[in-house]
Amino acid sequence: MFKMISSPHTHSNNLTVNFMLWVIAAMLPALFVQWYFFGYGVLIQIALAVSLAIIIEIAVAKLRQKPTAFYVEDMSGILTAFILAMAIPPYSPYWIIIVGMIVALLLAKHVYGGLGQNLFNPAMIGYALLLVSFPVQMTAWLPPAALLSEPPTLADSFALIFQGITTDGFTIHQLIQSVDGISSATVLDGSKNAMTSIKDSTYRAMLFDDLLEKVFFGGWGQMNLAFLFGGLVLIYKRIIHWQIPMAMLSTFAIFSLLHDLFLSENSDAIWAMPLHLFSGAMMFGAFFIATDPVSASITPKGKLIFGALVGLLVYLIRYLGNYPDGVAFAVLLANICVPLIDHYTQPRLYGTQLGRK
Repeated sequence: MFKMISSPHTHSNNLTVNFMLWVIAAMLPALFVQWYFFGYGVLIQIALAVSLAIIIEIAVAKLRQKPTAFYVEDMSGILTAFILAMAIPPYSPYWIIIVGMIVALLLAKHVYGGLGQNLFNPAMIGYALLLVSFPVQMTAWLPPAALLSEPPTLADSFALIFQGITTDGFTIHQLIQSVDGISSATVLDGSKNAMTSIKDSTYRAMLFDDLLEKVFFGGWGQMNLAFLFGGLVLIYKRIIHWQIPMAMLSTFAIFSLLHDLFLSENSDAIWAMPLHLFSGAMMFGAFFIATDPVSASITPKGKLIFGALVGLLVYLIRYLGNYPDGVAFAVLLANICVPLIDHYTQPRLYGTQLGRK
C-alpha cells in the first residue's frame, strides 16, 4: 500500500500557476483598500518583494542546475512576496522586506527542496522572524492617511522606506506621534490595552468607541472585508476549501465570546470579539495563509481540525499572550501538527473495513 504524504501529490506547472494567479487576484481588493487607507508604501514593498523573489528563484535554479524559468513560472515565489509585503507595515525600511524574502524563500522553501516539500508556510516563517528580530520596525504602522495632517506622498513613501525620513524631514515615529495616542494605536494594541490596563470605565468605553470607528471606518475593517470577499471567491472557484476558514473563524469566535462573557472583569469586553474578527490579520490568515495547500492539512476532517487548532491558538495568543495578533505564530504551530493530523484523519478507502489497512 502507498502511504499518504503531504500535498501536493501531483501537479503540473499549469495547475500550480492557475492556483497562484487566482490567489493573487483575490488579494487585489484588499491591496487596493490598504493602498487607499495607508498610502503608497504597500505598493513599493510589493514591487521590492516581487523583484527579489524573481532574483532568488533564478539564482536557486542556477545553483541547482535547473532551467532558469523552472522556479519562476509556478508563481509561488511571487505569491509569497505578495503575502509578506501586505503583512508588514507599509513604511518599513527596505531591508526588512529583503531579509524577510530571503528567509521565506531560501530557508523556509528551497532548503526543504522547493514547492511541495516545505513543512511551514514560507511567508509566515519570514514574517515571524522579522517580528521577533525587529519588533520596533514591525510594529510601526502609520494611522490611516485621513488622520494625518500631511499624508505621505509617493516621494515621501520612497524616502521613508529607503532613507527613513520624508522629504520634509519627518521620521515614521514622528508621523505616528503627530496623531493623538488613541487614534495612533492599532486596533489590536488598543483593545488589549483597554482590557488589561485601563480601569476607568468612562475612558475605556471611549477607547472602545474609537476602536470600533477605526475598524469600520479607518481601514482595518474594510481590509478584512476585502480579504473575506476574496476568500469567498476562492471558495466559490474551488481554489481553496471552506473547512479551514470556517473552522478557524468559528473556533476563535466561540472562545473569544465565552472569554468576553464569563472570564473578563470589564463590562465593555463584549465588544472585543467583533473587534478581533475584523482587525489585524484575521481574515487574511483564515483565507490566504492557513489554507496554504502545502503546509496545511489535506484530509477533509484534518482541515477542520487544523483550522480549529489555528483559531484556538490565535485566541490564546491574542487574549493571554504578549503579541496583539498572533496569526503567524498560530499557523506555524499548527503546521507542526499537520503530519499527525493527516495520519489519524485519513479517509477510509472504498471496500476496506475500519481499523484495517
